[in-house]
Amino acid sequence: MRIAIVGSGPAGLSAAGRAAELGMSHVLLEKTDHLSDTIFKYQKGKHVMATPSSLVLRSDLDFDAGKREAILNIWDEQTAKLKLNVRYKAEVVKIEGEKGAFVVTLKDGDTILADAVILAIGTQGNPNRLRCDGADLPHIQYQLDDPTEYIDEHITVIGSGDAGIENALGLAADPAQGNVVTILNRGTEFARAKEANVKLLLEAQAAGRISVRTETTPAEVLEKQLVLDTRDGRETIACDRIIARTGSAPPRKFVESCGIEFTSPEREAFPVLSPVFETTRLGIHVIGALAGYPLIKHCMNQGYDVVEFLNGNTDLKPADEPILAEKFAALPGTRSVEEWLDLIGTKIDIFKDISALQLRELMLDSNVEAFRKGEAVFERNEPGSSLFAIAQGSVLVEVSKDDPSITVPIEEGSIFGEVGLISGRRRGATIRAAEDLIVVELSRAAALKLIATAPAAAKVVNRIAIERQLLQIFGSGLTRDDVAELVEGAEVQEKRAGEFVLKEGDEGNDIYIIRRGSMIVEREIAGKPVFLSYLPAGSYVGEMAVLDGAPRNASVRAAIRSEVIRLPGDAFVRLLERKPDLLKKARADVERRREVNDFIESRKENFSGVVDMYSQTAQFLVDNGIGEATDVLLIDETLCVGCDNCEKACADSHDGLSRLDREAGTTYAHLHVPTSCRHCEHPHCMADCPPNAIQRGVDGEVFIDETCIGCGNCQRNCPYGVIRMDSVPPPKPSILSWLFFGKGPGPGEPTKQWRKKHAEGAEQPKKAIKCDMCAGINGGPSCVRACPTGAAIRVSPEAFLSVAKLTEGE
Repeated sequence: MRIAIVGSGPAGLSAAGRAAELGMSHVLLEKTDHLSDTIFKYQKGKHVMATPSSLVLRSDLDFDAGKREAILNIWDEQTAKLKLNVRYKAEVVKIEGEKGAFVVTLKDGDTILADAVILAIGTQGNPNRLRCDGADLPHIQYQLDDPTEYIDEHITVIGSGDAGIENALGLAADPAQGNVVTILNRGTEFARAKEANVKLLLEAQAAGRISVRTETTPAEVLEKQLVLDTRDGRETIACDRIIARTGSAPPRKFVESCGIEFTSPEREAFPVLSPVFETTRLGIHVIGALAGYPLIKHCMNQGYDVVEFLNGNTDLKPADEPILAEKFAALPGTRSVEEWLDLIGTKIDIFKDISALQLRELMLDSNVEAFRKGEAVFERNEPGSSLFAIAQGSVLVEVSKDDPSITVPIEEGSIFGEVGLISGRRRGATIRAAEDLIVVELSRAAALKLIATAPAAAKVVNRIAIERQLLQIFGSGLTRDDVAELVEGAEVQEKRAGEFVLKEGDEGNDIYIIRRGSMIVEREIAGKPVFLSYLPAGSYVGEMAVLDGAPRNASVRAAIRSEVIRLPGDAFVRLLERKPDLLKKARADVERRREVNDFIESRKENFSGVVDMYSQTAQFLVDNGIGEATDVLLIDETLCVGCDNCEKACADSHDGLSRLDREAGTTYAHLHVPTSCRHCEHPHCMADCPPNAIQRGVDGEVFIDETCIGCGNCQRNCPYGVIRMDSVPPPKPSILSWLFFGKGPGPGEPTKQWRKKHAEGAEQPKKAIKCDMCAGINGGPSCVRACPTGAAIRVSPEAFLSVAKLTEGE
């Protein structure tokens, strides 16, 4: 036998079709009793996409977008017509021998001799299992065959890739079934899903058919219930059935038993492959999902190509060659596509552990650009959330906005732009080419997909982000070499809302940097936890125990779902010993915190009631969004006279539309949090904005630009109800015209009746409206400037939540 093909999915089927067309002796081994088990196990009626649309299909079997059943029928007909040599119920358990003389052993004991072996076995038979308490309960399933089977159930889909989204859509397609469908996404982005699927999911969410829960993971599975870890803490929902679609991994044990090496030790890594799909075991080729290419069109092209290569067609170029050639055409030099890919893959750290085939797919969603020495790649304060990787040359980061000569280099092979990728903030510095430069710019979607699907690449991005955050936080003239030991020992930990990072009285000397979210610092006084301070992202804790050698003297817990970086205390001590400036800075920070603790301790007998009140107020503010805010509008109701000047001023500063609702919101004691944007550190509204219309301004304000299409995703994603969909009203006459001649609706937001009466033609389409902190308006936020009594203030949470405020109350 010339070729033994293992697996009859799209890749294996296409390979067998090409072999049959060329008259090559072959056998297609399928362990089930039907073709293409991958597609066969799709849910009934599923619409199968044919992406990417720009890629030409190479195969002797047809494939186009359509229903699952129609595609399977076509392939059955064409398989018979082409006279493919298919052997069903033939599960391969062992591959021995060498190129030109392989022995393939089946489960029933039969053996097949072949010159070459093509593995097209996919990954769906090895799903990632849930890892939480109760994960072995019987109502958890990892496959959905027919969504119409389930009626009047509370069903939770875990996983927000294409499979999870399609399952959720199928379960919620017919309202008459009465299912209550929830889908969980551990993040805010749908990095693993096709754009078309994400759009359908958000439309279903807007129509009320599906509940989409972001930043949410399963904590414990119970009978008829599911406990969730959410952004704000634990929550229990009704749940009759769980469909877990959390991805799958290659069947590594079997593949490695064939003598095939993988790109890294990570569970989800893929085999090392040559440009002709050959593995490290010469004569065995891998294609399809096992090669890291899950899209059907890619799989079928690979099946066609690998057989052509085996037939001696060494001149055949991949189907994506013309697309990539066009991308590289503007670059200097005369390199071929293969030479450019080799340069990019070997030079750039985040690409070193992905296969050449994965790199080709990634490049389809990326741009490659050349810059001359001195040219700016991007400028400080530019919007942008893409990630850049240096293939050739180096760059200089202009770290001072006042003195461009103060720079920090970033070398060849590294990345930059990760801050914009992670946080959505505008570019924090100008980046210039230090020499002639070639960079790969990964779109936000491509970068997030790479991080989500390539563990080794995620580690590189994580390491660089940690290193740069350490240098930024600790400063004191530190270099990369200085913090190398800390970076090597660093561990990123997720903390659910309310979970402790440090506990008062515990031993330990590790340092924790708050990477995302925020923390509350408490100390037990008179048997009660007393609020000491609030720590936003970018702060660090734990250094007091390092310097004093004493147990932890306060507790630190997450205000909302957060991430911290744990740094080994022993390595931090060695760094302090080498760097006296850093030691001095750390001692100063410790002294400030000790003063706060001493202040609380000295007054505990005299104002315990005040302490209780302040702690409750602090907790109230955290519960109402201050825990992830960067700027919050607060109203002191002992000073507020209800004049509504704040709302009127806001409307008059923004085309007649107020961005706040003074009366709405919640109140504790005398403190009111009105409905107005908090400008979150990691804005929920930014997730899934199709035109990328939501940006961060120079001063950290979150604003919506004119590219908004009115889809409403931001309104649905905001947990605080501060975004509304509205159309801009017609221009109002001036305030003087209203005062002297009675023209116009007067100050503030015009009534709907006036807007309708004065609108020209059809009403304007609705767009998202939210506070932008009066960016570009002299004097700062209009709501604060217009308050006659000083009741309205805008503050950062750390400025309000401090013991200094308590001191003022004494």
